[in-house]
Amino acid sequence: MKANRTLSILLICLLSCLSLQSGNKFYVANQKPLVKQPYVQLPLGAIRPQGMLLEMLYRQRDGLTGCMDSIYSVVCGERNGWLGGTGDGWERGPYWIDGLLPLAYILNDQTLKEKALKWVEWCLNNQQDNGNFGPKPLPENYDKIWGVQQGMRDDWWPKMIMLKVLQQYYMATGDKRVIDFMIRYFKYQQETLPKYPLGHWTFWANRRGADNLAVVYWLYNITKEKFLLELGELIHQQTYDWTEVFSGNVIRTLNPYPSLHCVNVAQGLKAPVIYYQQHPDEKYLSAVKEGLSALRDCHGFVNGMYGGDERLHGNNPTQGSELCTAVEMMHSFESILPITGDVYYADYLEKIAYNVLPAQITDDFMYKQYFQQANQVLVSADTRNFFDDNNGRLTFGRITGCSCCYTNMHQGWPKFVQNLWYATEDNGLAALVYGASTVTAKVGDGQTVTIMEDTDYPFKESVRFTIQTDGKVKFPLHLRIPLWCKTAHLKVNNKEIGIGEDKIVVIHRQWKSGDIVELTMDMNFKYTRWYENSLGIERGPLVYALRIEEDWRKIEKEGMTDRVFWEVYPKSAWNYAILGKELKEESFNLRVSENIPDNPWNLKNAPIQIRVKAVRLPEWRIENHSAGKMFVPSRIKKDAKRGGNKVEDITLILYGCTTLRISQFPMIE
Repeated sequence: MKANRTLSILLICLLSCLSLQSGNKFYVANQKPLVKQPYVQLPLGAIRPQGMLLEMLYRQRDGLTGCMDSIYSVVCGERNGWLGGTGDGWERGPYWIDGLLPLAYILNDQTLKEKALKWVEWCLNNQQDNGNFGPKPLPENYDKIWGVQQGMRDDWWPKMIMLKVLQQYYMATGDKRVIDFMIRYFKYQQETLPKYPLGHWTFWANRRGADNLAVVYWLYNITKEKFLLELGELIHQQTYDWTEVFSGNVIRTLNPYPSLHCVNVAQGLKAPVIYYQQHPDEKYLSAVKEGLSALRDCHGFVNGMYGGDERLHGNNPTQGSELCTAVEMMHSFESILPITGDVYYADYLEKIAYNVLPAQITDDFMYKQYFQQANQVLVSADTRNFFDDNNGRLTFGRITGCSCCYTNMHQGWPKFVQNLWYATEDNGLAALVYGASTVTAKVGDGQTVTIMEDTDYPFKESVRFTIQTDGKVKFPLHLRIPLWCKTAHLKVNNKEIGIGEDKIVVIHRQWKSGDIVELTMDMNFKYTRWYENSLGIERGPLVYALRIEEDWRKIEKEGMTDRVFWEVYPKSAWNYAILGKELKEESFNLRVSENIPDNPWNLKNAPIQIRVKAVRLPEWRIENHSAGKMFVPSRIKKDAKRGGNKVEDITLILYGCTTLRISQFPMIE
């Protein structure tokens, strides 16, 4: 009788737990009352890149990501406050680890793991009795002597970055110390925020509170501690109202430009959707797309970025866009996608990753640009029309411009790889972002499967999936059809499968080892108009730009933040207007290399070329060290139509392969 009663109690507890369970049975998914999410992130290390993506991670390992502690030892070395030292105690150290740690576990590289774990272990082993954590207080008057501010060490913002690091570490290892650590810290935060709100020490934490909130919800899904939902409300209340900014008329204000920092905007993009999980009001979902639409209209470029050389600065393609903006936009889209299941964000994520990211970092991953330009015909330390133009912000250096990007750029490729695949609400797997990879995960009733994704995407149109299992396994496979794709073809074991109007195709079947799924997405040319009616040319997820021969010059100059950096000068003409009839006749001559190089992102290896007719415009010259106004006067158009201008064949290549470029062209109708 007593045994039966015990069994009944256990059954009630089990049913109670199951009633709270939401979504996927095997991975951390939203729990009630948080809204159900269609997709769930897999453990760190479950996805292994292949091909080009693996090469990018190898280059990071062998480049700056693997050696910031020696090359940038003044910040990332032993004196850093996040290792107990009296050096820098703000964002730069955590930024580096936020990219280093996922790189280490994706590559399963022991040397990189040891570097990252020094920082993780110091945090876990030095939590204060009240639950707070981070760099220790400085000795009296130390900040006055060395210029290191104690307030920066107390700031909430860098702790948000380190919370992301610890979250990823838990996803890789399951180390339960992280859970206890976070519970204690979030209780401290709940007690302390009323007195010292997010914006108390710096305004960055107020603008970037969604990074904090995302980890709070993640921990709730593991522990179901109700105080975390109360803390979530408090953090949201103290975070800048991005929903109002994106939904209102703030971004469309052009005279004067809105006083919004470019990176804060990129991080703020996820804020409405993160909070939507606790308050599923449609306004939070629509706000993000309204904000992105306003950014495109008023500040946007064909590459998906926006003019923001610190503050938002309009859509002239010679305005700068910051590298931190690119990687934080990617992280925002990676955060939004599994919550919404909206392929719009997967498309946008690929656009930034496969165009902007490789163009702003050198092939050896040793130098970066703080700003890049959509129309960039000269890279030099000269003055330009940027809101903030100090310290050679356009040059390729390390701490040129500002050191934030030097440490923050490392998260771009590793987190992109981590978001190629997701677990699904119906206990399957989803390929929502495409790139050569292998995923191993639990599906169905708990069976483990491996899927190999063999593809030359984004350069070619087809993706091939091969299933590997120990036996027959029933689970759904979700595949994204991009919004840019008008026609797609799907085969399972060489048998055509019909595709409806849905942008996520779900294949329900019992799979066996060796089953093959082939998806082909037709890539058509897309022509878009931008600043001064300039022309952008896209095909699939890729943007095309004029091939300009490059002269790289190593510069040594005293008085710069980097004494040694690189400038790049054009060795061929850049001032061309494309003939409009080329578009009407669709007469582009497209050539795609049969074999895609492991590193395709440079002039030498550019895997796709387009030949197109154009006219050179001698009147279009460099002004203020950038391409000048590109408007084509009516007399030039008349001369061209009469044959007064020589028609030439020019070559367009992938935006991501260029350093110097024109990606928004004047056009002669």
